[in-house]
Amino acid sequence: MQLNHLLDHTLLKPDATQTDIDQLITEALTYQFYAIVINPYWVPYAYKHLKGSPVKIGTVVGFPLGANTTTTKVAEAQDAIYNGADEIDMVFNIGEFKAEHYNKVRQEVQALVDIVHGAGKVIKVIIEIGLLTDNEIGVASRLVADTGADYVKTSTGFTTSGATLADVKIMKNAVDNRIKIKAAGGIRNREMAEALIGAGADRLGTSSSLSVLGIVNDEPSK
Repeated sequence: MQLNHLLDHTLLKPDATQTDIDQLITEALTYQFYAIVINPYWVPYAYKHLKGSPVKIGTVVGFPLGANTTTTKVAEAQDAIYNGADEIDMVFNIGEFKAEHYNKVRQEVQALVDIVHGAGKVIKVIIEIGLLTDNEIGVASRLVADTGADYVKTSTGFTTSGATLADVKIMKNAVDNRIKIKAAGGIRNREMAEALIGAGADRLGTSSSLSVLGIVNDEPSK
């Protein structure tokens, strides 16, 4: 399994510097990761350095809480695409979803899907599984699939938990093959990465890509 081509090499830390972004870009080019995922501020810079390369540029919208207005999320997406982003990872409105205001959530996601697809780009919708029950994970995954989004994504990595095998299986059962699944959060080794792919994930987001490939070891000490 060529895991490198399934990895979104991620750096979303608020204190990331230009030097850190340079390292991320170099690693992505060296190890041929599918994409990098960075905060919107760094998209124009990354575009200058990755233009013409096979590495895609992903960025985040409504991140990490999902509580921005729809207007703000649309503007974020449009700005990111203008600056060179190929893929948008948006956080849906978690609070409204938990309140079972599904139409509001669906309308917002649909607005973003239409904007991103209208530009010929890819959109992944983060449902933040760590804040949802098993039943809610299934409902959220189906809701996202109904909008025609490209991916439903597990997590931001900024809350209580990241991707688990059980959650990915629930998502896969909910959407079947209608859309793809991106697992993110807490993926630190090849064993976990391959297990998530086996459970139904099509793409993985991790800041530990080199560890997943066995190039370095950043496992927490025991």
